[in-house]
Amino acid sequence: MIWEVFRQKKAGDYHTHCGNVHAPDREMALLFAEIQHGRRMPTNSLWVVPQREIGEVDTEDVAFGGTTDKSYRWAMTYQFEAAAEEVAESEDEQAEAERQRRAVVDGDD
Repeated sequence: MIWEVFRQKKAGDYHTHCGNVHAPDREMALLFAEIQHGRRMPTNSLWVVPQREIGEVDTEDVAFGGTTDKSYRWAMTYQFEAAAEEVAESEDEQAEAERQRRAVVDGDD
């Protein structure tokens, strides 16, 4: 029987799939997973699951997100160039104002 193994590196992290083990029962699968996948890298915990118990839903089974345009959620659709120019202009204006304030204070007016 094949058992899939998921490893958590440190407490609070997500478990990620790290491989599988072949074992006749749960106790042996846990032991094999610990030996093969738990000792090689820092490990907080392991999940060992029978492969036949893992279900999958893919794009052929269901339309994830539907057909609604949600491109506004990703920053790649925004125009940053104009905003960057405004920031640069504002910084230049602030620097010029600071130079003028210093000139007035120093009496160079």
